[in-house]
Amino acid sequence: MMKTFFPARQRAASKRGIALLAASVVLHAVAFEWAAGRLGMPSWPQQKEMVMTTELLPAPPAPRPAIAPPKPKQAKPRRAPPPPPPVAQAAPSPTALTPPEPEAVEAAPEAAAMPAGASDAAEAASAGAAQGAAADAPQEAAPASYKFDPPPSAELTYDVKVLREGQTWHGSGLYRWEATHDSYTATIEAGVTILFRITVLNLKSEGRINDLGLAPVLYSEKPWRKAMTNTHFQHENRKISFSASEAVYPYNGGEQDRASVIWQLAGIGRADVAQFRPGATFDLFVAGPRDAETWHFTVVGAEDIDTPNGKLGTWHVQRLPKPGSYDRTIDIWFAPQQEWYPVKVRETYRNGDYYDLSLAKAEPVAAH
Repeated sequence: MMKTFFPARQRAASKRGIALLAASVVLHAVAFEWAAGRLGMPSWPQQKEMVMTTELLPAPPAPRPAIAPPKPKQAKPRRAPPPPPPVAQAAPSPTALTPPEPEAVEAAPEAAAMPAGASDAAEAASAGAAQGAAADAPQEAAPASYKFDPPPSAELTYDVKVLREGQTWHGSGLYRWEATHDSYTATIEAGVTILFRITVLNLKSEGRINDLGLAPVLYSEKPWRKAMTNTHFQHENRKISFSASEAVYPYNGGEQDRASVIWQLAGIGRADVAQFRPGATFDLFVAGPRDAETWHFTVVGAEDIDTPNGKLGTWHVQRLPKPGSYDRTIDIWFAPQQEWYPVKVRETYRNGDYYDLSLAKAEPVAAH
């Protein structure tokens, strides 16, 4: 009996619990709907109706012109203002006009004034000089005549300083000058010692002395590790020729070479110091190992310089190369108290390299 009674009761109780739970859910739902109506909570149909009402509201007409204003039609047909009348354009400032360069204005009359064929003749003469066919061409200028008194014969010893490619070297040099009443010999030798002696100058000039001063006959130059070259001043044939080139120049008297020119200047100053006034110029036609040209010397002025023998009063003379030339600038200081010997000589190259000679000792010698 006990085994069948209790399970039946349990099943009946379970069914009653389920019924009560379902009734509770229904009552809660009814209560929720009642509360929604009583408390005014918005129902779903009311919320949907509000959204539709918002979308149907018409947009205000006022903001539209501010967002997209109509384009002004009167801006397109406007035309540029008319140009100023001719009177306003007829008075430009003088600086607005660009005149041709003075060189171009002056060059035209010179070219027009040349006779027919003159330019061709000038070019032919220039080419002939470069090829050795200018024997009968005129020299650049007539030889100038200066008072001349050669310095007494002497042997001059110099301290040498050389700057080359940023390196400085020291050495010694020798100028030997021998002069008689009608002839001379000038020798220049200078070098520096690194591991061995390197000769930077080796020049020699021999010739005569006449009314124009020194008159070279033979000029020799021996560059470092190169063959010696000779320049011939052919007085009788009236020409200057070279062993290192086929160039030929006329000989008119007064021409110099690179070794004699320094002694020519010394003799000019020794003969008359008034010839060495500041700004004075000396134009000397100078021959080298291959060609010749006029060297323009200018007296810079009187200067006191320091030498191994103390301070000396000198006359500073300078030769500047032609513009654009790769030639050297030459500065020479002559000492009137020492027979106008060159007590200092400096040759400066375009890249800044130079060699400098300062007189250390001067000894008289007998001319041969």
